[in-house]
Amino acid sequence: MEEHKRKKKTFAIVSPLANEEETFEEYTTALQYALDDLEAGEVFFVVDNVSKDNTLDLCNRLENTDRRFHTVFAPENRNVVDAYLRGYREALKHPFDYIIEMDGGMSHNPAALPQFIRCLNEGHKCVFGSRFINGGSIYDSNWRRTLFSRGGTILSNLLLGTHMRDMTSGYMGFHADVARKFVEYGLLSKAHFYQTEVRYLLRYQQYIEVPVHYIAPSPSVRWEAVRNSFAVLFHYFFMRITGRPAAI
Repeated sequence: MEEHKRKKKTFAIVSPLANEEETFEEYTTALQYALDDLEAGEVFFVVDNVSKDNTLDLCNRLENTDRRFHTVFAPENRNVVDAYLRGYREALKHPFDYIIEMDGGMSHNPAALPQFIRCLNEGHKCVFGSRFINGGSIYDSNWRRTLFSRGGTILSNLLLGTHMRDMTSGYMGFHADVARKFVEYGLLSKAHFYQTEVRYLLRYQQYIEVPVHYIAPSPSVRWEAVRNSFAVLFHYFFMRITGRPAAI
């Protein structure tokens, strides 16, 4: 008797975009190649009023020519975390098995998608990209931004009791039921600490770190983002030392 083929898992990619006109073609072409190779996948681009160039028009044109791509215009977004979460909410309206988060502008290379899918297929509930394990790297980043990423990882592990090699990377993948948990949780982060907060809350889930190459798009980090990062970090630290550690 012929064996039944296992149903191919479906996945969505959530990718906020802002002022990406210069790298749009390179990024979307790489995504198309990756989706072709995987024979699956859809992409949700989230664009808001932060974008001042033709990124929104380019997304709409691609959506009209390739049905795997969807444009989500979200002018109500107040910060980058709103953009991520709006993308997740749109993806969760569909029966995808996995959701993968990645940045545009080739900061995160779509060529790494197969290793995320493989690890999720193997049963890991969360797959976190890491620049600081063997095979990972950061390109075109000045010492301040690299120090912020490495220092943030060390400090977060120390205060939160986590043991990850990279606590700040934004290239992440989840089973859809896990993604739904943190989307509905009520995250405190308004900026870059969002990825650290998600890792902390999901630390008891079955996870794995995989190497990724990251190209830093900006040499600086806004003071408001740094201030919010410390506020959220110490919020969870005090919860931990008072015996009320948060987890989902």
